[in-house]
Amino acid sequence: MARIQDIVVDCRHPASLARFWAQALDGYQVAPYDEAELERLRQAGIDDPEDDPSVLVEAGPGIRPRFFFTLVPESKVVKNRLHLDLAADDTEAEVRRLIGFGARVQAEREAWVTMEDPEGNEFCVMR
Repeated sequence: MARIQDIVVDCRHPASLARFWAQALDGYQVAPYDEAELERLRQAGIDDPEDDPSVLVEAGPGIRPRFFFTLVPESKVVKNRLHLDLAADDTEAEVRRLIGFGARVQAEREAWVTMEDPEGNEFCVMR
């Protein structure tokens, strides 16, 4: 039986989108860069983690799913075929908090608020 290991999000700037989702999701953070990872990046010609083409956001050891934000050359051009539904105790406060990180409200509905992350990927905050 399959289990979700990782969720991969194609994007134009992995580091900034990873920071957005690390702030948006309770208990998640951008995985720290240890010396081995920094050396791996240097070997690939990348001197600054801000330019990392694949950034990991995780909640902790063994907690799934993890999120990888991966560089792709093209911009998002159509509606997502898959999106996240987020739960919050206070939907309005959570929507304001996410807007503060760069999200935008796309539509208000009775049971949820449809939003977009800074690169235009849709997600919902449930009421």
